[in-house]
Amino acid sequence: MCAGKQMSQNAVPPPIDWLDQDIPWHFGNPLNEQKLLIDGHGIVDISNRVVLSLTGPDRLTWLDSISSHSVANLASGESATTLILSPHGHIEHELHVISFDETCFLIAETGSADLLTEYLLKMRFMSQVEIKVETDYKVFFEPIREISDYPTWLTPLEFGELGLTKAGSSAGGDQSRYLLARPARFIGREVLIPITEVQSCLSGKEQTGSWAYNAIRIAAGVPRMLDFDHKTLPHEVGFIGPAVHLSKGCYRGQETVARLHNLGKPPRRLTLLFLEAGDNQLPVKGDLVVLEKENIGVICSSVQHFEFGPIALALIKRSASESETIEVNGQSATQQLIVNPESNRG
Repeated sequence: MCAGKQMSQNAVPPPIDWLDQDIPWHFGNPLNEQKLLIDGHGIVDISNRVVLSLTGPDRLTWLDSISSHSVANLASGESATTLILSPHGHIEHELHVISFDETCFLIAETGSADLLTEYLLKMRFMSQVEIKVETDYKVFFEPIREISDYPTWLTPLEFGELGLTKAGSSAGGDQSRYLLARPARFIGREVLIPITEVQSCLSGKEQTGSWAYNAIRIAAGVPRMLDFDHKTLPHEVGFIGPAVHLSKGCYRGQETVARLHNLGKPPRRLTLLFLEAGDNQLPVKGDLVVLEKENIGVICSSVQHFEFGPIALALIKRSASESETIEVNGQSATQQLIVNPESNRG
């Protein structure tokens, strides 16, 4: 297993430009590791995430008041996804929420840990809630959508085409208007395992790396916080429903969420790109997407997939033609829509 920056003897560390650092990239056969995850087997060390714990009687109602989803009534064992938005509705933090006995756990990307903790502490005011950065747990992903004996976050139903997250509706309808058929399914769970029990939990399980994890995620059109820029809106990336409740009251950024949903013109849409196979290096976050010499978007993340070859997620202008072949670093690519551009009125 990977403990901090120490990796098991069989683990191959990531290259310096890989999106996930400090965890195993693969264990010798990354393409077969992808197949293993797709078949519902294997376990992925994603312990480069930060884990926070919220305790105190106000933990859930307080979190509900400052974030985008309805989490106030989560029962022990239940999980959800919620967002911290800017005053203008842009995504600042993506939180995987787990209610477990008298504690609420939050899983977030490591890069945002300090800013997230600072913001949460600032927003406590008179609420009875204590916030702590947890160092006694490691986070693992398994391609199984079942609650374990440990604190468990389940992937949203939409990511696996299993149904719709309960997210209410408003004048603009419910979240179904954003949905298109997914190119693949992303089904699984994130489990918080105490460090002292990691070795016994890994016993008998085949480990897979972050290459395989990101390959099945990207192929299913599922974004992560690290895919976003400072302008990203929930509507652009398919997070209305999975991470945003349409009927809940005021929270920071809610006015923008409601206005775009009801009147509807988010400027971009999440798109899966199938890149031309060849010797070209995979694009990296921020590389430009070009159509007829016009910059129409940016790359979010990319990976080599065992079946589809080189693929990438990109945020592209909503008005750009989805049927045209586009270019990334001189490499041609075809598109598959993840978020329905016609859902947005006007």
